[in-house]
Amino acid sequence: MYSIFLKEINHFFSSLIGYISLGVYLIISGLFLWVFPDTNILDYGFASLDTLFFMSPWFFMFLIPAITMRSFADEFKSGTIELLATKPLSDMQIILGKFFAAVVLVLFALLPTLIYYYSIYQLGSTPGNIDTGATWGSYIGLLFLGASFVAIGIFASSLTDNQIVAFIIGVFLSFFCFLGFEYISSLPIFFGFVDNIVLSLGINAHYESISRGVIDTRDILYFISLIIVFLLLSKIVLANRKW
Repeated sequence: MYSIFLKEINHFFSSLIGYISLGVYLIISGLFLWVFPDTNILDYGFASLDTLFFMSPWFFMFLIPAITMRSFADEFKSGTIELLATKPLSDMQIILGKFFAAVVLVLFALLPTLIYYYSIYQLGSTPGNIDTGATWGSYIGLLFLGASFVAIGIFASSLTDNQIVAFIIGVFLSFFCFLGFEYISSLPIFFGFVDNIVLSLGINAHYESISRGVIDTRDILYFISLIIVFLLLSKIVLANRKW
């Protein structure tokens, strides 16, 4: 598993698309935070990173499938999946190696944004006048959300040998898991507690819960369960493609 992990990390940083993906995320988030009217912090007048945590899920919805689209699609197309199958690695070890490598890349994308936190921390009318608990809760929620999108993207990549198709499927599934259940819960066929049950199946409800700064074990279990489900689905697809 460790060898797969290193291979994926090296491949990402040896290709231009890796740096472009991270650069685009940081540039766009920086523009929304500091430049664009109506969303920039200086006009908003509050020491808060709410804009970053509101926009990042939408950026990740496209950034992460772009990172994961080649995970298995490229292996199938180039035929290297047979080479991986001959190594003393189980399907799950291969999947986990690719999963953790992509999660580390998401972490690399988030780390530079700590500069925004430090800047706002210092720019407050009173230095440190920022809701630290909610900020760190949002970072934790964003990391779990990113890991969930990674698991979804890897599953999408396991379905096809075409990277573009894998990207489109990954974006669609990420969007559906993020907001789809909210739309479904608003349908008139649901009512009462059923609304809440359907709503709780979506990522956004749990992401917003963690972003309040209170780490609820139900939210953590939800994200872990979602990740496990899509990794297991990837394992099933990978096993079936071998026959």
